[in-house]
Amino acid sequence: MSLEKIQEALGRLAALAGRVAAEQAEAIGAIADRYERTLRGGGTLFFAGNGGSAADAQHVATEYVVRYQTNRPAMRAVALTTDTSLLTACANDMGFDEVFARQVEALAEPGDLLVLHSTSGESPNVIRAAQAAKARGVGVVALLGRSGGQLKDIADLVLIVPSSETARIQELHLAIEHVICDLVEDRLKG
Repeated sequence: MSLEKIQEALGRLAALAGRVAAEQAEAIGAIADRYERTLRGGGTLFFAGNGGSAADAQHVATEYVVRYQTNRPAMRAVALTTDTSLLTACANDMGFDEVFARQVEALAEPGDLLVLHSTSGESPNVIRAAQAAKARGVGVVALLGRSGGQLKDIADLVLIVPSSETARIQELHLAIEHVICDLVEDRLKG
């Protein structure tokens, strides 16, 4: 890879991050407020997504349970992407579209929050999870890309990274989640 290509790729990412910071700081703040209210109220943050977004869901849930920047009490967070027995049984017996919805039905209660990562907003299993959450009175936050897809119309709070590049969307979703976690951790550390 040439130096020019490296500089160009990272420059595009930096420009996209700058655009999101300029245009969506209020939305990021609103999501952080929602996470904080959920945790202060004794609720649980549930995270889900597919592929790289599944990895982000696991990563972010870990930041809340273990720690992000500081040692502090554990916060209630669960990644719905990690139980391989549950995921494969549900996919086999009920269909892959139900793998997150079924867990929401079993675990989530009013006062909890479902956080969905999707680069398209069109994955049937994340849409079904959002629908299951809404049916149970559970709030829904969606970090999306492209045009936001169907999920943007279901979620209570939405942040859309204005890109069609999956990798750039996922990179910014994780960076945004880190910013949110830093805010929440700082607010709840006392």
